[in-house]
Amino acid sequence: MDDILIRPIAANEYGVLEKFLYESLHVPPGHAPFAWDIIYQPEIYVYIKDFGNPDDVCYVAEINGQIVGAAYSRILAEPDIRGFGNIDADTPELAISVLSEHRGQGIGKKLLDALHNELTRRGYPRISLSVQKTNPALRLYERAGYIVVEEQETDFLMVKQLQGCGVRSVCG
Repeated sequence: MDDILIRPIAANEYGVLEKFLYESLHVPPGHAPFAWDIIYQPEIYVYIKDFGNPDDVCYVAEINGQIVGAAYSRILAEPDIRGFGNIDADTPELAISVLSEHRGQGIGKKLLDALHNELTRRGYPRISLSVQKTNPALRLYERAGYIVVEEQETDFLMVKQLQGCGVRSVCG
């Protein structure tokens, strides 16, 4: 297996997030793939629009110079458009995807570990996400310590408590 490099995304690579945003959209079994331009719908594009704000964090997986996966978080609590996994105005929301030909190699776990470590270092007490019930990534999130806090018709709202105490967390 090729060496996998997990590293922070560089500012000049933010454009690649469009590809990974599209790849993160789960197509339920029996449904046709989404048209590419679905990512430009405001409730979806908010995950990457103007990426690079102080609370934005992204790690990428690179193999032989090619970015094959990305895990990123941002706080999506604007009154107009909230993220699907939004729980409050202080909790970053996760988005992650790995190119299909590179799945099943532990890349997702490595990306999550790097992202969780950075968010912990920055003092965030938790991270949230929304995942469709039919998405195989649900198992990855469960293994990574995410728990279901709300069940909806087709998806789960999940939260992971991050370890450590930082400037944003309240510790006893």
